[in-house]
Amino acid sequence: MSKLRVIKYGNPILRLKAKKVEVHDDNIKQLIKNMVEVMGEEEGIGLAAPQVAESIALLVIDHSLIDEEGEPTAYLNPEILTAEGESEMEEGCLSIPDIREEVKRPETITVKYQNVEGQLFEKQVDGLLARVLQHEIDHLNGVLFVDRISSMKKQLLKKKLKSIAAEEKEQMSQMA
Repeated sequence: MSKLRVIKYGNPILRLKAKKVEVHDDNIKQLIKNMVEVMGEEEGIGLAAPQVAESIALLVIDHSLIDEEGEPTAYLNPEILTAEGESEMEEGCLSIPDIREEVKRPETITVKYQNVEGQLFEKQVDGLLARVLQHEIDHLNGVLFVDRISSMKKQLLKKKLKSIAAEEKEQMSQMA
């Protein structure tokens, strides 16, 4: 079991803009390994470093949940270069448990990122992978999926969000 904990809504780290990964060393490789482990334990399809209290531009996606041949993959310093089309799909988030809402996002994106060795890649993706990348890249920019829903829907979720934030505050105080 990993020593990392998925932090929840209300934790200020989730609202920070993540710092660029400058060094591709064994610490980063270990963090990626731990994040993949946590993502599996939590049954997530993606996980951004800020969600485990590391404010760096790193995310992992379990491609095996998108494509049978896929495997967990790390994206370092990812950025969206282009976005086209539009699709709406229900999203959830490990940092906002038990809340799922329809979110509109571009259908196709071109993303630039580095792998764990620091090699630069650029590729166009669509469908579920594009959605997961956008959701996780939002985390690197301090944006949560509930920021992308209507203010009316967000108002309806206010009580649940306050409850999650109160639980997270309690967790933070126990760890201090």
